[in-house]
Amino acid sequence: MNPSPPARHRTLVAGIGNVFLSDDGFGVETARRLAGRELPAHVEVVDIGVRGVHLAYQLLDGYDTVVLVDATARGEAPGTLYVIDHDIGAGSPSPAAPALDGHRMTPDAVLALLGTLCAGTGGEPPRRVLVVGCEPASVDEGIGLSAPVADAVPEAVRLIEELLRDGEPGESAPRATAGGIST
Repeated sequence: MNPSPPARHRTLVAGIGNVFLSDDGFGVETARRLAGRELPAHVEVVDIGVRGVHLAYQLLDGYDTVVLVDATARGEAPGTLYVIDHDIGAGSPSPAAPALDGHRMTPDAVLALLGTLCAGTGGEPPRRVLVVGCEPASVDEGIGLSAPVADAVPEAVRLIEELLRDGEPGESAPRATAGGIST
């Protein structure tokens, strides 16, 4: 039996989204495809879906790096991929932060409460949080990804594999191009 890697060397890739809202299922589909790939032993891929509270508890398990995969509307052409380096310290709530609301635990809310959650459990937040996002064409009710977002899934898988291999996106990644990658 192989021992698990130390917590501070573990990486979590979390697919986020609602598969009943068209392109909002991008993160879930990307995680599903990644889970079928051969990845380094220290990488764990999970389908979080819309279970933000589950994401909050998962982050308390201690990871060095977290990659959140989600539909991310930033005004570019549908299918555009983004790599966003989230600043953990920027979203720390005040000591009087509201209690957790299981119905409103978006990834942003989870990350904003991460410092408080870790302080309450004695855990440490991840050293790095990256968001791999895809510009949606539609998040209306419906099952299935639009053509540009479906076409972006294999590229997102390749991009995440590169991030996992290199630790961070390369300096030569294209910026803000339709169907491309924006950092």
